[in-house]
Amino acid sequence: MYTRRFDEIGRDDLSLAGGKGANLGELSRAGLPVPPGFVVTTGAYDAFVEAGGLRDGILRLASREDPAAFETAAEEIHALFERTELSEDVAEEIRAAYGELAEDAAPVAARSSATAEDLPGASFAGQQETFLNVRGEATLLEAVRECWASLWTARAMAYREKQGIDPAFVSLAVVVQQMVEAEAAGILFTADPVSGRRDRTVISAAWGLGEAVVGGKVTPDSLVVEKASGRVLSRETADKALMTVYVERGTEERPVPEARRRKPVLGDEGAAELARHGARIENLFGTPQDVEWAMAGGEFFVLQARPITTLPEKRPPTDWRVPNPKGFYSRGSIVELLPDPLSPLFASLAPEPVARTFRKIFDELLGESVMTEKDMQFVTINGYAYYGMVLTPRLSWLVVRMAPGATWRMIGRESGERLWRETYSPRYAGTVERWEAKPVRDLPAAELLSGVENLLYAGAEYYTSVQAIIPSAYMSEGLFGWFYGRLIKRPGDPPPQTFLLGFDNAPIRAEKSLYDLATWTRGHLAAALLNTPSDEIHDLLDTDLPPDGVDETIWREWRSRFRNHLERHGRMVYDLDFAKAVPADDPAPTFDTLKYYLRGEGKDPSERQRALAARREEATAAIRARLDALRQKLFSRLLQWTQKYVPLREDALAGVGLAWPSMRRMLFELGRRLSAAGAIERPDDVFWLDGEELRDAAEALDAGRTKLENFSGAIGERKSEWRAQRLATPPPLLPKGVRFLGVDWQRWMPARSEEPSGAVIKGVGASGGQITGLARVLGSPEDFGQMHPGEVLVAGITTPAWTSLFAMAAAVVTDVGGPLSHGSIVAREYDIPAVLGTGVATRRIRSGQRIHVDGDAGTVTLMDGMDEVGTGRSVAEAAPETRSSPSARTVAFVALAAGAVVGVGAWWRNRRQGT
Repeated sequence: MYTRRFDEIGRDDLSLAGGKGANLGELSRAGLPVPPGFVVTTGAYDAFVEAGGLRDGILRLASREDPAAFETAAEEIHALFERTELSEDVAEEIRAAYGELAEDAAPVAARSSATAEDLPGASFAGQQETFLNVRGEATLLEAVRECWASLWTARAMAYREKQGIDPAFVSLAVVVQQMVEAEAAGILFTADPVSGRRDRTVISAAWGLGEAVVGGKVTPDSLVVEKASGRVLSRETADKALMTVYVERGTEERPVPEARRRKPVLGDEGAAELARHGARIENLFGTPQDVEWAMAGGEFFVLQARPITTLPEKRPPTDWRVPNPKGFYSRGSIVELLPDPLSPLFASLAPEPVARTFRKIFDELLGESVMTEKDMQFVTINGYAYYGMVLTPRLSWLVVRMAPGATWRMIGRESGERLWRETYSPRYAGTVERWEAKPVRDLPAAELLSGVENLLYAGAEYYTSVQAIIPSAYMSEGLFGWFYGRLIKRPGDPPPQTFLLGFDNAPIRAEKSLYDLATWTRGHLAAALLNTPSDEIHDLLDTDLPPDGVDETIWREWRSRFRNHLERHGRMVYDLDFAKAVPADDPAPTFDTLKYYLRGEGKDPSERQRALAARREEATAAIRARLDALRQKLFSRLLQWTQKYVPLREDALAGVGLAWPSMRRMLFELGRRLSAAGAIERPDDVFWLDGEELRDAAEALDAGRTKLENFSGAIGERKSEWRAQRLATPPPLLPKGVRFLGVDWQRWMPARSEEPSGAVIKGVGASGGQITGLARVLGSPEDFGQMHPGEVLVAGITTPAWTSLFAMAAAVVTDVGGPLSHGSIVAREYDIPAVLGTGVATRRIRSGQRIHVDGDAGTVTLMDGMDEVGTGRSVAEAAPETRSSPSARTVAFVALAAGAVVGVGAWWRNRRQGT
């Protein structure tokens, strides 16, 4: 097909319809007032170029290195197009589409729509031709050919060279759209293009068609409208001397009648209505938009929309003021799994259940109720999650007094593990099972929200139960590392982490399951899957029709196996914020890794695990053989304790996301209903409401209201605020420099807070080794497909759901993490270097940058503009001050202190029992 109606295309059809056409199709399908039309697709342009044998000549002329030669090249290319006729099949299809759109040769506009225009980074505004008031088939066909030729104007070629766009990969579609007999027209910016404020809409308006405004031939009226209320904040009414109008063929400029020159084009109501259209468009595309509009018969029409490419971004926050100056605010514990600013919905629903369950388990461990609602809170500061504790003298004394008994209850009698395994884990699974049995389409909106809150509480309770396991893993590895390093290790002996390799845990089991699926797949339908884009996996799983050449029975078996893998392993979270997908409801990243294995690029994880286990056992036997009886006994007991709890921690954390697919299904169902009622543009916009707004909207839906308040403007502002917040580096502790009981706790946090300016970024050396390679900075699972084998994975944090990427990575660098975080444990299993807890890696490092990762020294060196690190000489040797890792010393110190506490607690307990 060489033509497509607007309602047949959307934003994903850029390669088919060009930027302008894809945007208009998306707007039309979303129900916005877009005049009807169709797109002459890039396939028609390509057929025209191919039939005329023009491609080689175009590329030869367009590839001249001297920009001054573009004028001559443009003239020669235009001559090539003039000499070439449209093929009859292309021409006939355009005539047929025109006949359906414009009866009796009604006027249309023909606008160029290049595949590299109207994009977030390159608008190409005004670079190609537009023809207005086109009437008749012959005139339209000529306009289409002129649009095609305008892909190669001098200014278009120069702009593409500046943007770094290869001329071999551009093509052009043509938008053919019914003309609007505009009484007035203009431009709307859904954010202030001067100040960058996203809470305001700026409108330019003039009489007649919009060409005089776009071309700068008239000074239009200017209005600033507040998005949230629709109130006109300011208005400048200009003396509008000219306007563009239709004539028999084309358009011309005429004087504006004297009575209308100084008359406002838009009233307050019209401006508010137009601003609401703008907010819907911005929310649809997720970024501020530059919109061309027209008004005819008192109705507004959207003629086109493109991203604003020069808008000043909001600045990241710098004021980290705390809610209570007497409080102690930390980004540790559960907050480590919330690396980004929170979505508004999670930020409003999560604090109460997280703080309540944390206080509950704190009281259980201390043996009595000591925490009040004011003592422990879960808050957001500049969008980031923090644990807040008000350190009153009473609470400080209670914590110090009860800490020995609490520590003993956690690890001395293994009650923490038992509570997790026998109580909290089954309770959590039971809650999830009950809600999954309910059909979400049949539940009232209020019950859906109640279900989300119930599951969120269950998940928070489960996570806080895991806190009874983490200290055992932390202390055991710290004590074992100190004991081994100080009393046993000799030069040439392996590092202490060697004795923790080769064990099973949930992320490793998930990797083995996927590798086994790839092995089975390779023998049946590998070729068909390797040719399938990963973003089509949803459609692939939903269709019963197998790919070409694949047996139907084999196809059913593969779908069953892949779904089983997702059911068993697809609930591990990338991020605890339920606005972020998990593999079970977005399997594209999992499919990416499957294809990696299908290409034969990955190692068998079972073989790797067996080799690591053999290495561990060999090292253990060698150490035991040379120890005296006392040290051998201590070594064996500490090692047994450590080998139990370090893998167990991964199993416990992997279970946190059990409820997340259910919560997301419920929220998407609420979003679907709200979208149908006009409250939000898309179902996933539900995450940008707060809890109170969603609760009120759910009640309104259940009351039968079909038209609700539109939140598009507020949602657009919140998204903009979120993007700015994401650029900030949240301090790990607030207020800055705070001390508790005289201790600088910031040294123990999972991320650094200083902003290094040199070439060396410091962190925690969590897995040994050195590697120099290209960085790949990934912000979320949506970016997983960008990862290439052999690159250095750079991320905010890695949770169990990120494990699939470790098979491809040469090393791992994170903003958040420490010696016992997920990234360190898995990196050691893959035998790759890891530097964690840098605080700034994702902001200082860019994808494609050459970096040197030293997992021994805990440093990352930016190689751009520097000589490479010499062979056999580490960065630590080049910069001695970075050689040791304070966090490693801290782990040992904390472990020893905890061990002392445990010992005192055990002694006191035995003394009271008379033993």
